[in-house]
Amino acid sequence: MEDYGNVGLLMNEGSVLVMEVTAKAELLNTCFASVFTNASQSLGVREKAWRKEELPLVEEDWVRDHLSEPDTHRSMGPNWMHPPVPRELADVIVEPLSTIFQKSWGTDMPEDWRKASVTPIFKMSKKEDPGNYRPVSLMSIPGKVMEQLILGVISKQVEEKEVMRGIQHGFTTGKSCLTNLVAFYDGMTGWAHEQLSNGHCLY
Repeated sequence: MEDYGNVGLLMNEGSVLVMEVTAKAELLNTCFASVFTNASQSLGVREKAWRKEELPLVEEDWVRDHLSEPDTHRSMGPNWMHPPVPRELADVIVEPLSTIFQKSWGTDMPEDWRKASVTPIFKMSKKEDPGNYRPVSLMSIPGKVMEQLILGVISKQVEEKEVMRGIQHGFTTGKSCLTNLVAFYDGMTGWAHEQLSNGHCLY
């Protein structure tokens, strides 16, 4: 966990204020870990979703485009590499990165890319309550690019297989809580207008 030195005093389960940096980090870590479950324990061993000949092809142009996207003002990840560095070296590292991405489909993402620096961000209410902080993970840029690759393939599969219906708004590109509310409002006003037109009372 990084940047926890800027967090003020925290209260532990014994209602004692903690001021030592390591103790605060452990307290926040315990709080963050309590809201997650290890899904891998119940999933068991599954068959590979892709046969070797069906593995998605990682194009170098796609990797180059994503290496050029990172915000240069963002914080460093666990590899302590500044965001501008991969952007400036894109032409040099795009080929080896593409190869690693391609091989990761048949094996696994490199362990270092799955690590993240966790920063606690205060939400609201009492600052001494560890539950009032949320964790923000800062990953390495290659790991984030790999995430975008996986997201792109999954999104394409979901779209082609028509897994999600048109009424799905959450976690959908171009849609949000706002579009969901607009659709609900439009549906309800349409229904109300139809009922009134048919002489029905809404009360």
